[in-house]
Amino acid sequence: EALTLEEKVAMMTDQSAAVERLGIPEYNWWNESLHGVARNGRATVFPQAIGMAATFDDNLVKRIATAISDEARAKFNVALSIGNRGRYAGLTFWTPNINIFRDPRWGRGQETYGEDPYLTSRIGVAFVQGIQGGNDKYLKAAACAKHYAVHSGPEALRHEFDAVATPKDMFETYLPAFEALVTEAKVEGIMGAYNRVNGDPACASPFLLQEMLKEKWGFNGYIVSDCSALGDFHQNHKVTKTPEESAALALNNGVNVNCGWVYPYLDKAIEQGLTTEEQLDKVLTQQLLTRFRLGFFDTKGSNPFENIPESVVNSEKHVQLAREAARKSVVLLKNKNNILPLRKDVKYMYVVGPHASSEEVLLGNYYGLTSNTQTILDGITSKVSLGTSVFYKQGIMPYQKNINTLDWTTGEAASADVTIAVMGISSLYEGEEGDAIASASRGDRDDIRLPEHQVQLIKTIKEKNADSRIVLVLTGGAPIALPELYDLVEAIVFVWYPGEQGGNGVADVLFGDAPVSGKLPITFPKSVDQLPPYEDYSMRGRTYKYMTEEPQFPFGFGLSYADIELSAPQASPQKDKVIVQATVTNKSDIPTEEVVQIYLKSPRSGEEDPIFDLKGFKRIELKAKETKNVEFILDRNSFMSINQKGEKELYKGEYSLIIGTSLPIKRSQDLGAPPFVETTITSKKIPKK
Repeated sequence: EALTLEEKVAMMTDQSAAVERLGIPEYNWWNESLHGVARNGRATVFPQAIGMAATFDDNLVKRIATAISDEARAKFNVALSIGNRGRYAGLTFWTPNINIFRDPRWGRGQETYGEDPYLTSRIGVAFVQGIQGGNDKYLKAAACAKHYAVHSGPEALRHEFDAVATPKDMFETYLPAFEALVTEAKVEGIMGAYNRVNGDPACASPFLLQEMLKEKWGFNGYIVSDCSALGDFHQNHKVTKTPEESAALALNNGVNVNCGWVYPYLDKAIEQGLTTEEQLDKVLTQQLLTRFRLGFFDTKGSNPFENIPESVVNSEKHVQLAREAARKSVVLLKNKNNILPLRKDVKYMYVVGPHASSEEVLLGNYYGLTSNTQTILDGITSKVSLGTSVFYKQGIMPYQKNINTLDWTTGEAASADVTIAVMGISSLYEGEEGDAIASASRGDRDDIRLPEHQVQLIKTIKEKNADSRIVLVLTGGAPIALPELYDLVEAIVFVWYPGEQGGNGVADVLFGDAPVSGKLPITFPKSVDQLPPYEDYSMRGRTYKYMTEEPQFPFGFGLSYADIELSAPQASPQKDKVIVQATVTNKSDIPTEEVVQIYLKSPRSGEEDPIFDLKGFKRIELKAKETKNVEFILDRNSFMSINQKGEKELYKGEYSLIIGTSLPIKRSQDLGAPPFVETTITSKKIPKK
């Protein structure tokens, strides 16, 4: 009641105006922390989100998010001291992106935790818990789950696109991670997507914003529109005709913050009878609750997070955490004759490729800045013996043919004892609309193959010496098809966008100072020919759950330097749960870490249900020759299927529980994954509660 209508309206955008007479300072809601505090100067840069997912380590992700929020509070405290209340200086982070990476062509898939709703939920919950801090009264920072919902390209159409999804796909694939972050992690923010969902704009969907988010899940935070999304209502979706109508439609559906320019029309919308000041009061009150939970209006000294010192920012502890994350994210896709790990005392090593000395490939998108970057070339150089001759040439441009046709590179590379070729893609090639300046599709990829002249470089080296030993190190935030290269190189290592310590983390793995333990959080197809149409949001034929064609590399796949054996699977029904166990043995003389995964096959697997369905994962450490018991606890909900109406249903019959270190298909074992083990349970023995 103390605020005028003009003042209320001025507080409803991402640049929330000050009300000086009431002591309310201005506040900018827009900040990012996808893999470190972003777009705001110095901060620790952790591996890109898809790389964090590849660790299959929710404990690690929570530690990373805790480090990020520590740095965020420290930076916020300093920003206030110098009067910086602008964009990217606040504590409301529009992170994490928990959209399902349903199609590898999507440029923003790198921001997600992969293609699986369960993995996305577990990594996402851990990230939100680390960001928000776990204090009963105060938020250390406010996380925001985006983009709600059913959003994963095409980038070029996102302002006008209608994502059509069946009830089954909605409740099986597109909504579970959002539900988990709301109900388990109590995420403070939800960002509505640009697109329509089954006809309604995501930022004005009664089904998404009212029925699901508030009524079913009990959401009690703030809702923000994606930036300029409300303008799309009348400009592109054509569901309204004027900015006033768009403002009212969003407000009436509970959008608390408009990132953009439409909510300044709210006063006229109220004048025109399209909404009411009472609705504005209700929505603004909910928005202000977030600022209260951040402690913005409390007396100095009452908030424990005010005392986080500047010294945490890019501290040695956080730098080492970034290195640990980079190590654990590395995925080994091929290792012929155990060429890896490399010896440090090799006589002549050649490093080649457009990304060996690139800092760009460390960063991904939505990144912070640091002076601590370690390129892959830096990491390799710091590892090898002082007596080793290491030579480096970029050799080729990343995404276009060389103008100068002289080649002083491939002959030298062919004569080396080992050549490390660092190739792949970067955020110049894949990313958000407008960001990926080397992309012809506004950020998406039309093809998932490695750029042709990168392929040609490897071919030329092999042509000059068929016995060349090549280790291919690939950067990227999405699957890369390698049909011509798989047989030409001795080893393939996928390193994502590995953060500021990426070079050191990758080198730790290449030279055996750390085990290789990452797993693919997304299926790598052989080509786009295996994919359904990009604009089709049906899950038929998509992801490991419904893809019937043989993939290049399966979901969950990643080789080890150790020899792993699984045995003795058993399922033990209890009153309220099923305990599934197996033994895992490291038969090697070297210690390792392994990610053990459990998949479910229902009685209708491959018909109405997924062919496989991930239900749990455990990262375990194994000493040389050590055997450990791994245990998964499944409840009744773990066995429930989603039928065509979007309802949960338990089918009668036998359920298979399969434990392995990759998706349990023949292709995994053909590529070198250890045999998986299987046990069964009938529906009669599944707990009633």
